[in-house]
Amino acid sequence: MAGGAFNSSHLGKSFEGRIFSIKQQAKKFYTPTVKVSFIAIIIGILTGVLIGIYTVLMDSLSNTFYGGNSVFDYYGIPSWTIILVPMFGGLAVGLIRKYFLKTHYGVESVIEASALHGGRLKAKYALGEAFLSVITIGTGGSAGKEAPGVLMGAGAGSLAAKVFNLRGKSLRIYLGCGAAAGISAAFNAPLAGIVFVVEVIFGELEAKTFIPIVLSSIFSTFIFQAFFGSDALSFPHYSLGQPLYEFWLFPVLGILAGVVSVLFIKIFYFIREFFKHLKINSVFKPAIGGIIVGIMGWYFPEILGLGYEVMLDAVANPLPIMLLLAFIVLKTLAFSFTIGSEGAGGSIVPSMFVGVMLGSAFGLICDALIPGLSVSQGAFAIAGMGAVFAGTSNATFTSIILLMEMTQDYGLILPFMVACVLSNAVARKANPETIFTEMLRRKGYTIRHGREIDVMESILVKDSMYSHPQTVFEDNSIESLNAIMQSSKHAGFPVLNRGGELMGLVTIKDMREKLDPEDEEQKIKDIMTTDVVVAYPFETLDVVLDRMVSHDVSRLPVVMKSNPKKMVGIITQKDIMNAYNKSVLTKVQQVGDEGEYSDESEDDPENIFEDEKMESDTHASEKNE
Repeated sequence: MAGGAFNSSHLGKSFEGRIFSIKQQAKKFYTPTVKVSFIAIIIGILTGVLIGIYTVLMDSLSNTFYGGNSVFDYYGIPSWTIILVPMFGGLAVGLIRKYFLKTHYGVESVIEASALHGGRLKAKYALGEAFLSVITIGTGGSAGKEAPGVLMGAGAGSLAAKVFNLRGKSLRIYLGCGAAAGISAAFNAPLAGIVFVVEVIFGELEAKTFIPIVLSSIFSTFIFQAFFGSDALSFPHYSLGQPLYEFWLFPVLGILAGVVSVLFIKIFYFIREFFKHLKINSVFKPAIGGIIVGIMGWYFPEILGLGYEVMLDAVANPLPIMLLLAFIVLKTLAFSFTIGSEGAGGSIVPSMFVGVMLGSAFGLICDALIPGLSVSQGAFAIAGMGAVFAGTSNATFTSIILLMEMTQDYGLILPFMVACVLSNAVARKANPETIFTEMLRRKGYTIRHGREIDVMESILVKDSMYSHPQTVFEDNSIESLNAIMQSSKHAGFPVLNRGGELMGLVTIKDMREKLDPEDEEQKIKDIMTTDVVVAYPFETLDVVLDRMVSHDVSRLPVVMKSNPKKMVGIITQKDIMNAYNKSVLTKVQQVGDEGEYSDESEDDPENIFEDEKMESDTHASEKNE
């Protein structure tokens, strides 16, 4: 018995030891990178499932009213009453929004969450808006499914962040993962989903966000295809018979698409402003927009809903030119009345619809005017689709990638690229704002490259810099520099002479590349960088950040413009982002939003800037004159 007890105890300890060892190994494996990737995959899977369910619901509702065996045919209801379907759909949307959601979400909301709220987005509103778009599009509203896809993905990202109790910068990453997954599944285009987030939502490419976004896009597309099939657009292959002769038609199409893109945006916001100021209960506004769309749809049913079949038909089978031109106007109006009246849905598919009709009409006109043209009007239709999308959303690369994924052909990549690039260039020249950012501009925000420009232009370096940086002297030994670097968290230091003047910068890179191990007398001045990029106290943060990016540096000494040797502080990219976030928080609170930020601001340095300010004001006055 004693021996048995001993063996049992020994086995118990051995088992506990093995469990402890497994836990230790699991901790080593479950690194922060693995954790982020794991959550990104979950977001992708959840987004794929949500978009699959969304597609089934929307198709079922649409077939109920507009399918081959609709309720009108089944019950013998007079066909003219179909014009009332979008109205009742709008009324349902108005009631739900008024009494349950009480807000409106779109792609611009995801951009705002990324740029201004650290990635915080309320999942219930995002998912609720997607549900409203099922009603809007399913009852004939003229809108796209990409915005609901982005919102469902963003909502999935927010849900994952809540389940895993995530905070801080990771929220923005998961928001991007969801948005990419939404576009990827909605269009069966994982590459386009990735580029869309980089180009439209984040405005920049960061290495730490790229892998999670890729994983979410892959798994979202895989899940949607595996369980729900694919209803995305796909087009035939085309080629240029006479490249040197026919290529130059595509730049002309791109310019036309840029003009149409601007009109598309202008008309939408004109109608949106009309409904915004319409003195009527907000519940009935989507219904009014719906009845107008219903009347247009009675005469031209092609403009109702997504319009995928019409787009495919216009590419494969040339329609009459006047009908194509009519579709451009009618689809623009139908979309504007649907979304401008507070209906739910996206703008990308309607803009692509308009682009297909524009390109197809352009191709037919070219065929009539230019004898011997070998390129099909279908190629122009596809190019027009991407070009108008690029012009309305400033998503040039996304549109190019999307065209490549839809056609599975790179034969026309060059003419497609030039059409998209020129369309975007013309549109941005005429109107700097996209269909997404214009909404934010009207709320008081100017977003560029994922940041609020007005904020960056309003903060001065002197208000964000650190005024007491650690420095080294030029005549110090390399050994002392090495000791300072090992004891400090910094990888570089300003170098001063004994008179306190700035002489250069020394970094770990300088030590690695310039240090001579055999020269024991080497000083800091022998290896420091003397061509120093600097900032000035009265420069704004946007100017300084651009300078950092262009010179590939993360910190700049701050010197007096009147005396470049007099260093008064140092500013880093982290300082800029902290100042930006803090100022954004204040601005957001002023318009009634909520946010949180905790950081101690530096006290202003001693008042050594009076002369510099006078000089800066003088320069500003001269510039204005």
